[in-house]
Amino acid sequence: VLYLFCAALTEHKILFLSSSYQRLTDACRALLALMFPLKYSFTYVPILPAQLLEVLSTPTPFIIGVHSIFQSETQELLDVVIADLDGGTVNVPECVHISLLPEPLLQQTREALSMVTGFSAPPACPRCDHAVLLSSQDKEIRAVFLRLFAQLLQGYRWCLHIIRIHPEPVIRFHKVR
Repeated sequence: VLYLFCAALTEHKILFLSSSYQRLTDACRALLALMFPLKYSFTYVPILPAQLLEVLSTPTPFIIGVHSIFQSETQELLDVVIADLDGGTVNVPECVHISLLPEPLLQQTREALSMVTGFSAPPACPRCDHAVLLSSQDKEIRAVFLRLFAQLLQGYRWCLHIIRIHPEPVIRFHKVR
């Protein structure tokens, strides 16, 4: 999940493959939800129709879901990160370099996600509590990523310069810092 998250943040092409349309939609929506408070502004197609498979050759970043029937057509894509939802694998081509999170944040996020996803309900819990546990786990996962963004973006004001040439102040981002 962290590879796909970092790939989306760094504007790479991401392709989900599955035999289940529901799983494709859920995976695409989940990746976008994890990016909150940021908005994904590139091509987003949870289920790509067969007639539009040539869209996968676009030079711009995307998050696209494709039925696994068309997996053979996706093998020739050299710059696309492919997540096989049925097989549980993520294929990152050699020519694609995904910048991961800085090491302390990466380790903290992995540990936090392991704690959240590693929790299982006690066997004595009734079935009706299962939905409550899943909802709670969903909120905890979103909180992990929200804390990650808070840590990543802390101190952003050090990179802003206020220019007072105009009557109203203009804020400019200083990329060197």
